[in-house]
Amino acid sequence: MATPSKILLTVNDTGIVRNKEQTQETATRTSELLQENHDKHHVLFNAAGFHNHIAHDLLTLYGLGATTSQIEKRYNDNLSYQRPPSSSKTASIEDMTIPETFTKHLGKQQYYLSYLRFFQQQMEEKGWEKVLQDYIFAGDERADDLLGRMYAGFLHPIIHLGFGIEFNQPAMIAESLAEACIHDTWTKKLLLQAEEVAKSSPSSTSTTLVETLHSIRADRPLSTAAHWTDNNKISDGILVRAPSSMLKYATQWVVTTETLDAKTTEMINTSIYFTASAQRPPKQVKMDFYYMHCVNSSIFFPTFNNLSWLSVENKVRLLQWKGYLDLTMYASRRSPALLLDEIIGYMPVRSGKEAEWEGVFERLFDIEDDGHAVKLGRAVRNGQLMSDQAGNGEGGLMIKGNMWENIGNMVIDSVEDDGAKWGRGVGFDEAWEEYGNRKERSPQQT
Repeated sequence: MATPSKILLTVNDTGIVRNKEQTQETATRTSELLQENHDKHHVLFNAAGFHNHIAHDLLTLYGLGATTSQIEKRYNDNLSYQRPPSSSKTASIEDMTIPETFTKHLGKQQYYLSYLRFFQQQMEEKGWEKVLQDYIFAGDERADDLLGRMYAGFLHPIIHLGFGIEFNQPAMIAESLAEACIHDTWTKKLLLQAEEVAKSSPSSTSTTLVETLHSIRADRPLSTAAHWTDNNKISDGILVRAPSSMLKYATQWVVTTETLDAKTTEMINTSIYFTASAQRPPKQVKMDFYYMHCVNSSIFFPTFNNLSWLSVENKVRLLQWKGYLDLTMYASRRSPALLLDEIIGYMPVRSGKEAEWEGVFERLFDIEDDGHAVKLGRAVRNGQLMSDQAGNGEGGLMIKGNMWENIGNMVIDSVEDDGAKWGRGVGFDEAWEEYGNRKERSPQQT
């Protein structure tokens, strides 16, 4: 049985996107590798705050049916640059139960192991559901602080939480809470401020996310507020030069208890739309690295919605905050033109079974990667499943029909292509100059 300190996958713990069945051998070996990662590695692999993606990568591969050898290879490929979870600065579990000590160490990555052990003990005593209720969803100052930090670091803590819940691994849920504790607070400030604006001027109607994206692009002071020289394009750009406009547009998208399911599908579909359609023809097709995280986190919101113990009001809040951040992320890369024809008219590099979903996944299993690409492929497939269930083309859903497999092929073709795997700041001219001077597309792709 999986516990707050022990990772144990079964053949049934394969997540919400079905591709191929898993074997007991692969379940056992993947559990061993995830346990090694849990015991021996920090959730951040360097002092700059870059994230350890091993757990995300291995669970995605496992869930989609990768073999033991494919999972072992990916683990070994990303092993060398990890670092241990401990440091010279630690606090005991007893110390962390003191509210002042718990708060004092927030935002400091050297206390990751202290927070991890603390949350593991809390889960042993109360169960992981009660710990999440107390520390993330209680609605008090402490919980709001940690919930805001869950959206920091390009959504990595909430991605980690989603994997832990989806794959029934309390140890990963403990990791996600500790990860949130060592992130900063600028996302919390943005999200709470947006929430306050929405409460002070409640709207009886909601624009679609797509409509709001187009409004943001048309607002030139906002869409150009982020500068290439900004260290953080949101906190140092958008929130300095155009905060009021950003909050005005973000809060036009409204989630209610009645619209939760429809708005969840809309968020998923739209994050994939703006990530895949933000291209620069005739340059190579590349997905923007930052937008990609909006997609990779989108897959977990149906899982959050299915939690029987979580109030619908908290589910609404989770989704509402995701929408606020997605819209702000779009603006932060200078609100590029969204070219739907880039998706509709895309010609996959390969044909036949290699261009179908099972073939796309097999190719994603075998590339050299840290997990971003296969997560993106799985999240796009989830978008198709969710949108098909809702009814394509309704409620602001731009992606439909054969666009889904086109996007799946755009993902794998772009990372198999030469040069950098990802675009970085697709709306910035400087990004195209700095990151590899993308070659023009091959004749097949024009």
